[in-house]
Amino acid sequence: MRIASVADVKTHLSAYLEASKTSGPVIITRNGKAVAVLMAPEDDDDLERIIMARSPQMKAILEKSRRSLQAGHGLSEEDFWKAVDQRGKEKGKGPA
Repeated sequence: MRIASVADVKTHLSAYLEASKTSGPVIITRNGKAVAVLMAPEDDDDLERIIMARSPQMKAILEKSRRSLQAGHGLSEEDFWKAVDQRGKEKGKGPA
C-alpha cells in the first residue's frame, strides 16, 4: 500500500495505476487527509463487489432489511425456500 498526494498522482497517474495492480491500493491524500483510494479489481466480480459495497442504494436496501428483521418481519429459512419454490411454480420454472 502506498500513500500519495493528489498532485503527485495527477503527475504520475500511469505509475500509480501500475502500483495499484502490483503493490495494492494507493491512498490518495489532499492536505494530508485521505480523499480517495486507487485500487485495481482482480476481475469483474471483484469490481462489482467493490461498487456494490459503496452503493448508497444498496446500503439503503440493507438498512431497510435490517429494520424489518429487527421488527420481526423475517422468514425462517424453511419458509424462505417454500416462498422461492412457490414463486418458481407460479412462473412455470419451479419443480412440479
